[in-house]
Amino acid sequence: MELRQIEKTGTNEVKLTIAVTAEEFGRAVDAAIRERGKTLTVHGFRKGKAPKALIEKAYGREYFYQDAVNETYGMAYDMAVAEAKITPVDRAEIELVECSENGYTLTATVTVKPEVSVKKYKGIKAEKIVTTVADSQVEGELSVMLERNARIIEVEDRPAQNGDQAEIDYEGFKDGVPFEGGKGEHFSLELGSGQFIPGFEDQVCGHSAGEEFDVNVSFPEDYPAEELKGAPVVFKCKLHSIKAKEMPVADDEFAKDVSEFDTIDELKADIRAKLQEKADAQSEAELEEKLVDAIIANMEAEIPECMYEARMDDIAADFENRLARTAGLTLEEYLKYTGADKESFFGGFRPQAERQVKIRLALEKIAELEKIEMTEEEMNEEFKTLAERYEMKEEQVRKIVPVDELTLDLCVEKAIKLVRDAAKVTEVTAEEAAAKEEAPKKKRTTKKKAEEAEAPAAEGEEAPKKKRTTKKKAEEAPAEEAPAAEGEEAPAPKKRATRKKKTEEIDPSVD
Repeated sequence: MELRQIEKTGTNEVKLTIAVTAEEFGRAVDAAIRERGKTLTVHGFRKGKAPKALIEKAYGREYFYQDAVNETYGMAYDMAVAEAKITPVDRAEIELVECSENGYTLTATVTVKPEVSVKKYKGIKAEKIVTTVADSQVEGELSVMLERNARIIEVEDRPAQNGDQAEIDYEGFKDGVPFEGGKGEHFSLELGSGQFIPGFEDQVCGHSAGEEFDVNVSFPEDYPAEELKGAPVVFKCKLHSIKAKEMPVADDEFAKDVSEFDTIDELKADIRAKLQEKADAQSEAELEEKLVDAIIANMEAEIPECMYEARMDDIAADFENRLARTAGLTLEEYLKYTGADKESFFGGFRPQAERQVKIRLALEKIAELEKIEMTEEEMNEEFKTLAERYEMKEEQVRKIVPVDELTLDLCVEKAIKLVRDAAKVTEVTAEEAAAKEEAPKKKRTTKKKAEEAEAPAAEGEEAPKKKRTTKKKAEEAPAEEAPAAEGEEAPAPKKRATRKKKTEEIDPSVD
């Protein structure tokens, strides 16, 4: 196999001319005869039992050229890509130029990774908004814990009130006649939840268990059932029981019951520490987003459309998988429920895909410029971590995850860390950041403009209008792909789809 020519046919497009020698092609034809011969019939022999020489004589070697080409062209293409030192980012367009007993020649036209330039990625100035957890946040988290550990008790010594769980029978009447769908028995209704039409729950409040009473309400004007829109009705009700939440007391005993701590103060301190850790992580993530925005603004590249499309496909596939895993829905069902069409749905991923492609290319370039590499020890540790995360054997993970791609991923992570460590970061509070946003920006006036401003207009002349100059703002980058929601299972590691060659067969017949 030989790479005969490399020709640049356009921006980010290369055409490779590749030759497979007679010897290599001959071996592939012989292998095709042996394999295809298992299914061919030769007079005088049972199917698949004829000798190779007779099969070749009966059908001719040319009959097996197509199988031989399809068996070898992928290997020839990979060899040529490696020798040409290019990185394909899309499937190659393969064309067979000639094919005979002397071998064959093909061309592969492929879109390649673009040339990227990144400037000023060190010393980026950025503000980091730091947040200190407030007492109210701690109390809020504690309230959630109290709510989670509340007991449901039967209430017999008072009437029903908002927040109670009322078990009721009800039947609705319009003009003295029962209407369809207006009846329920032993229905559990949380008073104040707004589950029933306006006014219903308010009129249940104040009644005690065992009472029978009427509820007089009117259906809303926009109620779906035409015959009930705006209609006054009467519900005859019976209140069977009242249940209420009994909240625990936030004391040391509560802390012992729900945590490993002995006092409520220790529990609150732990809540505060966890909230602060979460807030710090959020601040760091927001800072990284600002640095990423700056890197993208300082990069130059002519990015091929196929890279955006490929990333959009990946994002959409991840969304579909998460949808099936968490909601049990197909994409078609989701689109039907939301009323969205497929084109606009996929188009919504475009900004996210563009951002991800750009930052990936920029960080790969930074890793290249900084000569960032992964050691064998670091790679072994990463495979071990992946195996533990997905509860798989390390050998299985190594078979699934390509080493080269994982290495590049980790180098990219090192690149963003390098940018972060080299950044000139100023810490500000959320209040300080908000004040800066609200404060009017001072206009800078040059000496020349100041002189012009001081000079009065000549008599009869109209004073010149001042030109307004605004500082060009950098385009806001779209948000990253949302991570799996808390509690969701992380997707298992998978092989990355290659887009570098077509899988369809090649017809070796050449005009």
